[in-house]
Amino acid sequence: MSIRSRANQWATVSRFCTHRMADYGELIPIELAQARAQLVRELIALVALAVAGLFALSFFCIAIIATALNTPYFLHVSWAIAGMWLLLCVISFIAVQSQKPARAFRVLEDEIRRDLQTIREALK
Repeated sequence: MSIRSRANQWATVSRFCTHRMADYGELIPIELAQARAQLVRELIALVALAVAGLFALSFFCIAIIATALNTPYFLHVSWAIAGMWLLLCVISFIAVQSQKPARAFRVLEDEIRRDLQTIREALK
C-alpha cells in the first residue's frame, strides 16, 4: 500500500469517527434518561413490594402467635416464627447477591463496538 492510499484511508476513518462522535453525543443523554427512569421504576416497585410483603407477613405471624397464646406451644411457635424470619432474611440476601447488575448504556456500547469493528475493517 502506498503512503497516499494509507493517508486517504486514515482520513476516511477520521471523518467517520468525527461524524460518529456527534451521534454518541446525542445517544448519551437518551441512554442516561432511560437508565434513570428504569432505576426509579425498579426502586419504587421494590420499596412497595418490600413494605407490602413485610406488613402481610408481620400480621400473619402476629395472628399465628395470637392463636398459640394460650397453648403449651406458645414459645415454640414464637421461636419458629423468629427462625422463619431469619431464614427469609438469609434467602433474600443470597438472592440479591446472585442477581446480575442491570446494564446501562447498552445501546451506546453496541454502537461503539460496531464502529470499532468498522474501523478495523477499513484499516485492513
